[in-house]
Amino acid sequence: MFEFELPERFRRYVPLLALLLVVLVILAIPMQIISGGYLPADDALRHVAKAVSGKAWPDILVTGDTFKIDHNLGWHTILGTLHQSLGWTPEALIVFSVVALFFIVNGAMLTWLKRPEAWLVALLAAMIVSDLPQRFMLGRPFILTSTVLMTILFAAQKAQPNWKNFLLFTALITSCTFVHGVWYLWALPIAAFFFAGQFRWMLLLLGAWAIGVSCAGLLTGHPVDYVSQAFSMALNSVGHHATNRTMVSELQPFGGDILAIIIVGALVSLRLYTKPTAPSLVKNPAFWLICGCWILGFRIGRFWEDWGWPALMVLIAAEVEFLLLAKFAVDSLRRLLLVAIIAAATFLSVTSDLHSRWTQNLTWSYLTPENPDLTGWLPEQGGILYSADMTIFYQTFFKNPRGDWRYQLGYEPALMPVDDFETYHKILWNNGDAKAYAPWVKKMKPADRLVIRGNGGPPPNIPQLEWNYGVSGIWIGRTPRVSVK
Repeated sequence: MFEFELPERFRRYVPLLALLLVVLVILAIPMQIISGGYLPADDALRHVAKAVSGKAWPDILVTGDTFKIDHNLGWHTILGTLHQSLGWTPEALIVFSVVALFFIVNGAMLTWLKRPEAWLVALLAAMIVSDLPQRFMLGRPFILTSTVLMTILFAAQKAQPNWKNFLLFTALITSCTFVHGVWYLWALPIAAFFFAGQFRWMLLLLGAWAIGVSCAGLLTGHPVDYVSQAFSMALNSVGHHATNRTMVSELQPFGGDILAIIIVGALVSLRLYTKPTAPSLVKNPAFWLICGCWILGFRIGRFWEDWGWPALMVLIAAEVEFLLLAKFAVDSLRRLLLVAIIAAATFLSVTSDLHSRWTQNLTWSYLTPENPDLTGWLPEQGGILYSADMTIFYQTFFKNPRGDWRYQLGYEPALMPVDDFETYHKILWNNGDAKAYAPWVKKMKPADRLVIRGNGGPPPNIPQLEWNYGVSGIWIGRTPRVSVK
């Protein structure tokens, strides 16, 4: 059978063309999504607003005793520097956050692969089976932690435990802890190295973790508070809820993600069939991290989303490269055509606006002083915006980073004073029943506002307040104005 082959003088360019195509796809994906007006739904909004506001969190949120220090200090420093030096608006900072972090987490993995298209296969599989690529588009600093995790897992397969890697791991953990603040969950990959029997790597990572967390704490200027607050917030975030349904969705249990388990089984079978003499996957710490986080996911889904799935992507990429892609000559036309097909499939799958996942924010309604229908209905100077809906905080703070009021509920309910958390929890427990708002209504002052989502029918059944349906889907309540005769 005739098979066309490239002339010899062109074959040497195939690896470079393949790499360039993969890099272009990784760059094009976030740019294409952003061009449609996409905005992340949650923390990325408050990160950029925090950087633009120039305020400390106690001047933005009503905080309780739990709050000690900004646990994303490194990320806010980066965004604040960009805002001050380049004059970037919150919208520009969002574009930077989304595009830069998506490229970092995906581009960094290419350095570990001889066949970079293997990473696109992993990204494609993750997009089809899970929502992980969508999470990589959230513009949040946890993406840097995922990058460091996957870098360490790749290094354990491609390199040797030595001082060079110890210094690399220390620097990486210092950086992601300073930016993200979550230091305690590094116990998971350390345990995975233990179960894989990779004891030298385990000790290396353990030392890098200890030094890296200490250095990150020192960079904040409050090493004890920085470390202790992150752990106490984690405990309070899950420990103060009587039922899972009152927690934020990311902290709720997952359903088992059976398709991901099928992928793991397929990879194990493929290795046994094609490379029966190759080392077993039980020697791979990524395998054990997948297993452990899958089990923990039945308690809190983020174990699986933030630690299990990244490990699975590493496993997919490494196994596909080792078992399948190596069958194609590195400089052949067949390889280049295969890369093009994989790149097209990955680009189209990730950028597909299925169920409006990339455009749902276009219908958001914001509370801004520029809206004449809201004159007199936004919180006044020194006031408090009460709401049991976290999206109200994210969207309102994003559009009003310098608003002269505070938010009762911010990005983490565990930061609230105890009595306010109890009110918040009661509201969620009673599915938003108007009577549950009574403690907040009772202590509202003329400068405060209560914001509740609802349709354009009757106002919320809280007669102590007067109401305005200022923007679609949002009711704003305030204490009655006393008219002067």
